[in-house]
Amino acid sequence: MARNFLVVDPEKDPHIIKGLAAPARISVLKLLRRKGPLNVKEIGELLKLPQSTVSLSVQLLEEAGLIRTESQRARKGNQKVCSSIYDEVVISFGDAAEERRDDAIEVAMPVGLYTSFDVSAPCGLCTTEGIIGLLDVPDAFLDPQRMRAGLIWFTRGSVDYQFPNNARLDNRTITEIEFSLELSSEVPGTNPNWPSDITIGINGIDIGQWTSPGDFGDRRGVLTPDWWKLKGSQYGMLKRFRVTENGAYVDGMRISDIALKDLKLDQHHSIRLSISVRADARHPGGVNIFGRGFGNYDQDIVLRITTK
Repeated sequence: MARNFLVVDPEKDPHIIKGLAAPARISVLKLLRRKGPLNVKEIGELLKLPQSTVSLSVQLLEEAGLIRTESQRARKGNQKVCSSIYDEVVISFGDAAEERRDDAIEVAMPVGLYTSFDVSAPCGLCTTEGIIGLLDVPDAFLDPQRMRAGLIWFTRGSVDYQFPNNARLDNRTITEIEFSLELSSEVPGTNPNWPSDITIGINGIDIGQWTSPGDFGDRRGVLTPDWWKLKGSQYGMLKRFRVTENGAYVDGMRISDIALKDLKLDQHHSIRLSISVRADARHPGGVNIFGRGFGNYDQDIVLRITTK
């Protein structure tokens, strides 16, 4: 089973660091990871903690996006059931591999220039000027204006992109490839605590998945145009998916054993990227893909090929 990782930038995510900054909260996270969903009373009994301590810990962990809670009916009234979201939380201070080198080839792909799609509603796409076609109609993804899209979103399904394999054309040996793109979960409106397992595939092989913590709307995206309502998704997280000779990584954290040799890049004139949310995912929470003119990062989907 794929493991769910959260990579934390301490400068951008101080609220998550705060959520981890107490032994009681760490104990709650470990318990939920080990036992599965539990209500507040069960957590207190198993950890031998006062209910007031557990209630405060649950509140802070939920605010940090580290757990998910759900109100369920009990014999007397309702109970709050808590679930863990992540298997591991990694605090990252940067990745040396992100530094630019002269032996790298970069190709940028607009988010609307997908070669195929299979999506379900709620879904849609828009340019910096307005909505393309009709909202929540998958066939709108066929609209020729999609090539100008700066934001696309869907609940389940996938979009596929085809990049030129310029390293093969230049007779150069690939030592690693990296895709960087801005992503978030997708929910009607926004919800920072809405995890979604987003699977990344390259040349038909799943290299792993990243769990987005939520759909962010607490503030307007740096680039998001004024016409886009505040109740809509505003920005995502810039993620870097990298495959080397030793395995696959997201933001420097290993996510699978899939290596370059498995992708057979030397046999293909193109490099195909798939971004999907599977119906059978542990957290099928949709996806927003942000391009130029939306979100916090002024970039398209960028493929970076490092060669010898």
